[in-house]
Amino acid sequence: MSSTLDSLPPALAKIVQRFQRASEPKRRYEQLIWYAQKLNEFPEADKLPDNKVPGCVSQVYITATLDDGKVVFQGDSDSQLTKGLVGLLVEGLNGLTPTEIVELTPDFIQATGLNVSLTPSRANGFYNIFKTMQKKALECKLDVAN
Repeated sequence: MSSTLDSLPPALAKIVQRFQRASEPKRRYEQLIWYAQKLNEFPEADKLPDNKVPGCVSQVYITATLDDGKVVFQGDSDSQLTKGLVGLLVEGLNGLTPTEIVELTPDFIQATGLNVSLTPSRANGFYNIFKTMQKKALECKLDVAN
C-alpha cells in the first residue's frame, strides 16, 4: 500500500492517508461532506452536456482549464456525497500537469477505503468522475498542442 502512496502526487497522497485514518464508514462520509463544502461555486453556465460525467446516477459536472501548464478543475453534483467525491478529486488533482493526471492509475480509490463504504453505483460513479477528469486533462493538453 505504501508504494501506492509514494507514487501519488502529494495532495492526493495526503487525502488517501486522511481516509485511511478514518476507519469507520461514518467518518469517511463526514470527510466527503467536508470536501463537498470546500468546493467553489460551480457556474450554472457550465452545466452543459459536454461537462456532464457519463455513467453517474447523480448529475455530475466537471470543467478543466489550464493555468500556467497546470490543470484547474471545477466540479459539482446534485448529491452531497457525490459532490464530496468530486471535491476530493478536485483537491487531489488540481495543480498537476495534464500528463501527471493522465498517467495516474485509479488504484488510489481502493487505497482510500471508500470503495467498501460506497454503494456499487457510487463507487462506479467515483471511477467515472476520475476518468472524466483524466479525459478533460488530456483535452487541455491537446488544446495547448494545437
